[in-house]
Amino acid sequence: MNIALVTGSAGLIGSESVAFFADKFDLVIGVDNNLRQYFFGQDGNTEWNRNRLQDAYTNYKHYSADIREVSQLEPIFKEYGADIKLIVHAAAQPSHDWAAREPFTDFGVNAVGTLNMLEMTRQNCPEAVFIFTSTNKVYGDNPNYLPLVELESRWEISEDHAYFKNGIDEHHSLDHTKHSIFGASKVAADIMCQEYGRYFGMKVGVFRGGCLTGPNHSGAQLHGFLAYLMKCTITNNPYTIFGYKGKQVRDNIHSYDLVNMFWHFYQNPRPGEAYNAGGGRYANCSMLEAIAICEKIAGKKLTYHYSETNRIGDHIWYVSDLTKFKSHYPDWNWTYNLEQTLVQIHDGIAARLAMAV
Repeated sequence: MNIALVTGSAGLIGSESVAFFADKFDLVIGVDNNLRQYFFGQDGNTEWNRNRLQDAYTNYKHYSADIREVSQLEPIFKEYGADIKLIVHAAAQPSHDWAAREPFTDFGVNAVGTLNMLEMTRQNCPEAVFIFTSTNKVYGDNPNYLPLVELESRWEISEDHAYFKNGIDEHHSLDHTKHSIFGASKVAADIMCQEYGRYFGMKVGVFRGGCLTGPNHSGAQLHGFLAYLMKCTITNNPYTIFGYKGKQVRDNIHSYDLVNMFWHFYQNPRPGEAYNAGGGRYANCSMLEAIAICEKIAGKKLTYHYSETNRIGDHIWYVSDLTKFKSHYPDWNWTYNLEQTLVQIHDGIAARLAMAV
């Protein structure tokens, strides 16, 4: 039997992974205890997504296990053993603002949980391909010291620095920078994943995501930029822009396109490699530009106010350079541009709100 195991399976990337791999594996195992609701309240509740997966995929089996506890993971790995061919580790505490509230919880989920998953894999299914969803926050605020220029609606890299014309690549330094507590815990997990690939020779791939987005995102104020922005636009809830004049730039990758990167890696794994993964120059926007697109799609104005206080360690400009991944896997490319993604997000939120009435 060929089995794929997905942690954070009711979240954005986890649920996209379940959908993507359901027809490629005999069984897809999901591990998710809805900790996102603990982090972000009702906005972060992923129960609706878990129910959707269980209804949609007959070969999906769910476990409400806590990745911080080996005692909860070990029985799953022991039961399925070497039949597990792919692991997508997408479970995380994903907010750098929230992490500062409970550093023990943040490090437990992001770093200890990842080590637990790696070691369970090594002991029970060492030939499996292990995908880790890391983050661009491993670079800390080093990107803020790049030569940036202020334009009418965004910050942009100076044209005098051609090296960064495609964005930030994997050689960007992880050192001598302010990461946020979240960023530091993800660095620990990121490096450990690389080490299991290089030291033990396991088929581990690390994907440092920009803004990950899509229609199945349970967006909240502290995490889920585009999904939460669109939700506020639809519902008339006030939105807050934190610093940088609203011109801070993010690249955005649709969850399908990211999971498709995982699939390409699975078919030809390169142990211990780390890849930047985002919308790159294909799909990026500033906060002000994103608001304009959301208003256009929703057909209504967003109520927002501006705070001069930026989030600690936040990026002013971040665009992922995917040159390395595309050189290793030239058949991969983006499928969804920014507006297509936001239309899907709008329609998904509108449908769920209609069902809740």
